[in-house]
Amino acid sequence: MPFKCIVVDDEPHAIKILKGYIDSLDQFKIVGSCNNAFEAIKVLTNEKIDLVFLDINMPKLLGTQLLKILQYPPKVIFTTAHKDYAIEAFELDAIDFLLKPISFERFIKAVNKFCQTTTVEVNPMDQAPGFLYFRVNRKMVKVLLDDILYVESYRDYIIIHEKNNEIKVKLTISAVEKMLPQRLFLRIHRSFIVSIGKVTAFTKYDVEIGKIELPIGRSFPEVIKNLTNNDSSLSDLNDGFPSEK
Repeated sequence: MPFKCIVVDDEPHAIKILKGYIDSLDQFKIVGSCNNAFEAIKVLTNEKIDLVFLDINMPKLLGTQLLKILQYPPKVIFTTAHKDYAIEAFELDAIDFLLKPISFERFIKAVNKFCQTTTVEVNPMDQAPGFLYFRVNRKMVKVLLDDILYVESYRDYIIIHEKNNEIKVKLTISAVEKMLPQRLFLRIHRSFIVSIGKVTAFTKYDVEIGKIELPIGRSFPEVIKNLTNNDSSLSDLNDGFPSEK
């Protein structure tokens, strides 16, 4: 079931750009576009909306004012040409704050934030996995979090390793670390992030995922503690740190 979203903006060109971006993602469905906050209120009153792309500087009623008067506000990504609204936007628990002109890459980053928060709140670990979008060869590829074994840094790229597949993405490992939920993934080395649920064995020197061995870096002394949930019976594994290869 795709996420239902609307675009609220008094600039037709801005609506056109965002609708084009959203149409490229199969997990999202545009159910309407509004030229002002009052039109948005009608839509939000009559239909359950998962995400609103909301302009701030609109006539008569600002986007931030609209969010304040809604009894049950949806998730919101603010879109605006005025950076002065940023603090107020985040005080209203906005998913993200996009400055116009909005690039596709920045749009995807905001959408992935939404996917993360929705996964955490709606899908606990014993339910269906969440997902993230990555740009690969000029198209957006949806990657299920539950399919990821580990992420490897390779020069200016990262490689997402799945059981029977590898996805190469032009992105830094630090950037993807921020995108992945911390309760499911753990950075163990400057070059590796592992899916905690896929770890089959570990020592103070390395982590195993099936037959794959990945080193634990000296700069990541909390790895064992995080893998064992601070189990005191395994504290001896923390004695000394391995060298980072």
